[in-house]
Amino acid sequence: MNEIATIVTARHWHRLVDGRLQCDVCPRFCKLRDGQRGLCFVRACDGDRMVLTTYGRSSGFCVDPIEKKPLNHFLPGTPVLSFGTAGCNLTCRFCQNWDISKVSEMDRLNDAAPPEAIAEAAIRLGCRSVAFTYNDPVVFLEYAVDVAKACHARGLKTVAVTAGYMTDAARADLFAHMDAANVDLKGFSEAFYRTLCSGHLDPVLDTLVYLHKETAVWFEITTLLIPGENDGDDELHALAQWVVGHLGPDVPLHFSAFHPDWKMTDRPPTPPATLARARAIAMAEGVHFVYTGNVNDPEGGSTWCPGCGERLIERDWYRLGQWSLAVPEAGGSGLCRSCGSRIAGVFDAKPGDWGAKRLPVRLQSAGR
Repeated sequence: MNEIATIVTARHWHRLVDGRLQCDVCPRFCKLRDGQRGLCFVRACDGDRMVLTTYGRSSGFCVDPIEKKPLNHFLPGTPVLSFGTAGCNLTCRFCQNWDISKVSEMDRLNDAAPPEAIAEAAIRLGCRSVAFTYNDPVVFLEYAVDVAKACHARGLKTVAVTAGYMTDAARADLFAHMDAANVDLKGFSEAFYRTLCSGHLDPVLDTLVYLHKETAVWFEITTLLIPGENDGDDELHALAQWVVGHLGPDVPLHFSAFHPDWKMTDRPPTPPATLARARAIAMAEGVHFVYTGNVNDPEGGSTWCPGCGERLIERDWYRLGQWSLAVPEAGGSGLCRSCGSRIAGVFDAKPGDWGAKRLPVRLQSAGR
């Protein structure tokens, strides 16, 4: 496969009166002189232009179950081709993908990956969708958009796994080309974002409201619960109340278990009981679909009808079992077979059968 250019002119920036260039992709608004890089490391000032330095390069590919993103109401049981590049615009001390998101050496990006080749590989591998994940697609926005266009041309869906920390312009640019998203709502306090992520809460909430009000993107929310940091009852009640009040009860909410990593190895893993407590709180506040993640919890991983309590989609880790969902129109919402309650999401008439398989892929050899 031929190498392609890895530096392209970026979008969403402007020149300041002192000659510096300001990046307008995320709320950090990095102000750079020639040769400097933003905090994300991959967006840089190159003379009189802002550039993306990782276009067409990937840190790796893997075929995953779509539930691993996690997305439980978007084409359940189907495989998704997942990939990322490098860099991140947050500095989360608990990052679970720090070996990718915090990388500052471009030689880690080993796979040459033109947009059309990614779409072709996804088709060959039997995937229904392509996910921009491992690091946040907002920092490689131009590349993500071009890959999404190539995927749509081949009939593939696209998925953004993002922290939602972006500006209005970048938000509209990215999500215009996405079919689904999982937004990482890292906590529900400004103090948490400021202290552990060097960011702010409000831009993330703005992203969630934008997705709900301004787009047709199917989205779900994930919060990684860290013992002693964002797992208190008051914060969990407030989070769930905000979701129901601003997004409605049908947006799925995932509570995932933390494991010690990156710069927070001094904290214990999240006890399963904490996840169960968070799930109970959110459901009591009116969230219809609340899931637990990173633990083996068939009850917390399954989809239950908010009307009659029937189990609609049984999940054991990423394996699907019982399927009690009627889907009047493929690609739309489902109905509980017992009581007829509407189940929001994007469903096929039958679930996929990919299961829990995880298949690392070298793009050059995909399909051979």
